[in-house]
Amino acid sequence: MIYAGKAITVKTLESGIVELNFDLKGESVNKFNRLTLTELRAAVDAIQAHNDVKAVVVTSGKDVFIVGADITEFVENFKLPEEELIAANLEINKIFNDFEDLNVPTVAAINGIALGGGFEMCLAADYRVMSDSAKVGLPEVKLGIYPGFGGTVRLTRVVGADNAIEWIAGGKEGRAEEALKVGAVDVVVSADKLLAAAIDLAQRAISGELDYKAKRQPKLEKLKLNAIEQMMSFEAAKGLVAAQAGPNFPAPIEAVKTIQKAANHGRDKALEIEAKGFVKLAKTSVAESLIGLFLNDQELKRKAKAHEKIARDVKLSAVLGAGIMGGGIAYQSALKGTPILMKDIREEGIQLGLDEAAKLLVKRVERKRLTPAAMAKALNAIRPTMSYGDFGHVDIVVEAVVENPKVKQGVLAEVEQHVGENTILASNTSTISINLLAKALKRPENFVGMHFFNPVHMMPLVEVIRGEHSSDEAVATTVAYAQKMGKNPIVVNDCPGFLVNRVLFPYFGGFAKLVSAGVDFVRIDKVMEKFGWPMGPAYLMDVVGIDTGHHGRDVMAEGFPDRMKDDQRSAVDALYEADRLGQKNGKGFYAYETDKRGKPKKVVDDAIAGVLAPVIYEQREVTDEDIINWMMIPLCMETVRCLEDGIVETAAEADMGLIYGIGFPLFRGGALRYIDSIGVAEFVALADQYADLGALYHPTEKLREMAKNGQTFFG
Repeated sequence: MIYAGKAITVKTLESGIVELNFDLKGESVNKFNRLTLTELRAAVDAIQAHNDVKAVVVTSGKDVFIVGADITEFVENFKLPEEELIAANLEINKIFNDFEDLNVPTVAAINGIALGGGFEMCLAADYRVMSDSAKVGLPEVKLGIYPGFGGTVRLTRVVGADNAIEWIAGGKEGRAEEALKVGAVDVVVSADKLLAAAIDLAQRAISGELDYKAKRQPKLEKLKLNAIEQMMSFEAAKGLVAAQAGPNFPAPIEAVKTIQKAANHGRDKALEIEAKGFVKLAKTSVAESLIGLFLNDQELKRKAKAHEKIARDVKLSAVLGAGIMGGGIAYQSALKGTPILMKDIREEGIQLGLDEAAKLLVKRVERKRLTPAAMAKALNAIRPTMSYGDFGHVDIVVEAVVENPKVKQGVLAEVEQHVGENTILASNTSTISINLLAKALKRPENFVGMHFFNPVHMMPLVEVIRGEHSSDEAVATTVAYAQKMGKNPIVVNDCPGFLVNRVLFPYFGGFAKLVSAGVDFVRIDKVMEKFGWPMGPAYLMDVVGIDTGHHGRDVMAEGFPDRMKDDQRSAVDALYEADRLGQKNGKGFYAYETDKRGKPKKVVDDAIAGVLAPVIYEQREVTDEDIINWMMIPLCMETVRCLEDGIVETAAEADMGLIYGIGFPLFRGGALRYIDSIGVAEFVALADQYADLGALYHPTEKLREMAKNGQTFFG
């Protein structure tokens, strides 16, 4: 044994070939944390000092190769002063450089996922052998940064500038076939032949059949592009990347600029350029928000895993109420491998649900994301029925009938008589109290809410609503089923609107106040889209449906009359009474035409001015900043209240609910992180400036206490 640590070992395999093996003890995956990096330094030094080494093969003792850097540790480093952070980064890079500069050939045997720092380790090797089931990539831009362990330098020189920019600026993860095609790896073999293939490459390099020094040399030099080629490549790339990334995500374009700046330098100087740009990005609020989202997502996965321990396996599910929503739920369940019964009282409803599922499956086949055989299997997993004949074998039933408490109570009470004693009943409701619906049931402990967002196949969030009688097993089983369907479940407690709609309607309330103050809704949409929302509030209400918004607002007003009830007639009332229901009937705030692809396209409708005129009570001058504050303060404040009221357990879950459920701007990280970015004390002071707009704008006492004590939602 040449070296033995807790994350890395180095031992002789045969004929002077040594194996540098990553196998981080106590972890399910390999990652570059402080321990691993410290041991890599020691391992490289040990190899350098060992005169009998003729080649190095890098392997993994896990199912994955290396998933990347340990973000939980590195985010702490990002708080260091810039010069310290640059120096620390270059010190890490020296380890990779010394490995790359070993006076023997090196081969990386990539058995599974090699992302970020994991792939950068592979790029430092002379040769890369990849399992046909593995995946490689540099996804750092998704965290608001770019590769910092030499990825922008080495990948560019290995695969060429254009390919490297596509992979790095797009945060792309490549499968074996694609990686081989662009030259990111040298050989692809089946997993069982991986080590043998790596040893074979090493032996051929030792014998001189392969010139490993010639293979290594381009990574040490400047990029082989002349001035004109560089200009054509980089300037075209910058335009394309900037257009795709948009103005709020600087990392992709900064990656291109860094590659361009480093093009005329050798490795060491190029790495200095990379380090400076990396640190610049690490200090941005965008990186802080996106890394925060990554950590929040890890927290959600951790909590979901805890639920798995007590969840019962769902082998057969059912949905009550076919149609578009029922068909979407059936499609998602069947696609992800859980057979499902789809029941409706009308043949037309069943046909509509089947048509919806078939349409979605056909689209996946057309996009080559599904084979025809897999499509047929998924369709066969959806069993339409108009009776309860097979419901005795169902593990979970999702009720998705009309949003009416009496109808839902009747359907739930009926199905309870036809299922087993342990079957979970889940109501897909967006506003109706789970505790109210549970009153119709004999076994309320088996009942939860399971709120899917529309369209089901696109929206990643499912709110699992715990009623006062819901058992831990019922909640856990529903969470596990949602995960099995490919969704991100968040457990919330029962209240009007649950988490997402409870938070969304104060945002709509701010919008209504602006329209009533004479502010053009088209201008409001533009301001909020520039702020980062995927669509402005007027357009969003049209997509959701004015009737749905009208109903939801009434539910919220009844549930929280102190701050959400408004006796003044609003824009939503005016549109609802004028039967302008949004996209569903072609007219809402906007009018809708069908574009060439058959999708609704919004256009300004002159008739809307007359509809809104009676609900405009003043002409108030407001700035764009005022528009943002009128809308964001009530949304953020209600999120704070949901956390304080225990509707959601953690700040991470609250923010992820808004990211997944209503498209909260990613680069701002969620409502509570947005407050943190402003500063809790500063946010309280800002809200006080708008106190005359009503109770939705008034900070809670706990928030004032947090401001006074200098606390934050995310430490």
